[in-house]
Amino acid sequence: MKISKMLSTGQPLFSFEFFPPKDEAAAALLMETIEQLKVLKPDFVSVTYGAGGSTRGKTLELVARIKRSIGIEAMAHLTCVGHSKAEIRSILKDLADHGIENILALRGDPPKGQSAFKPHPDGFHYANELAEEVAHTGQFCFGVAGYPEKHPEARTLEEDLRHLKRKVDTGASFITTQLFFHNGHYFDFVSKARALGIRVPIIPGLMPVTNYSQVQRFTAQCGATLPSDFARALENVQADTEAVTRLGVRHAAQQGGELLRKGAPGIHFYTLNKSRASREILEGLRKLRYAPANLLSDI
Repeated sequence: MKISKMLSTGQPLFSFEFFPPKDEAAAALLMETIEQLKVLKPDFVSVTYGAGGSTRGKTLELVARIKRSIGIEAMAHLTCVGHSKAEIRSILKDLADHGIENILALRGDPPKGQSAFKPHPDGFHYANELAEEVAHTGQFCFGVAGYPEKHPEARTLEEDLRHLKRKVDTGASFITTQLFFHNGHYFDFVSKARALGIRVPIIPGLMPVTNYSQVQRFTAQCGATLPSDFARALENVQADTEAVTRLGVRHAAQQGGELLRKGAPGIHFYTLNKSRASREILEGLRKLRYAPANLLSDI
């Protein structure tokens, strides 16, 4: 089912993001994680696309397996990096042939060892160009990425929002945000997006913190910031993985509860291929009373 149809119900969607495993042992663990999360009846899951298109085959294999064998709707990430326009068209055909209906269209990160994005000589330079190509097929529902604290390469949030509008105007059905830890960033982002004329649902992305050094790396890479009290609490227990996880789950659960109560169209969980934290949070959120998703107006 296309995500646009799911969103049209006005009910909050819950989804999980996974990345393709590197080896057979990791693949077995991932399948176990997905099976554990399946009982929560997520609306869909997404599968990432490695830097430089390094997981192209694995991404296609995994989304097809999740949809056909496990029975959960799946969305494939697709990036511009390392691909010619002809290769992108071939990938889109493969996805359609495997029954995949949903895509997240991204510019993508530079391959390992490169500090800056360099487009393929005959490829797409920007995510909006890739989005236009996806839209041109007429076969997919697709979303694009948004950055509540702006993309690291953008000079200002306003400049980044103008880029986002260009992506949405190609025909995107929704926006999924980069992870954030302060809901104020999301609400401000949505308000500014609406003022600019962006009307599609904006799905907040949350990552439950389970590892202190890991969240330090991620926030440095994507430009997300930790609230000062949360950062101090994590720093105080950084050597105790269980304590870090408890803090991370509690913080993300509080975020999710407020987001849903104020009308967010759902929650997208960055799982890091683990089930425990996301499972605990979603089990709690499903028990809450929340406002109907307010898809088109300001939050």
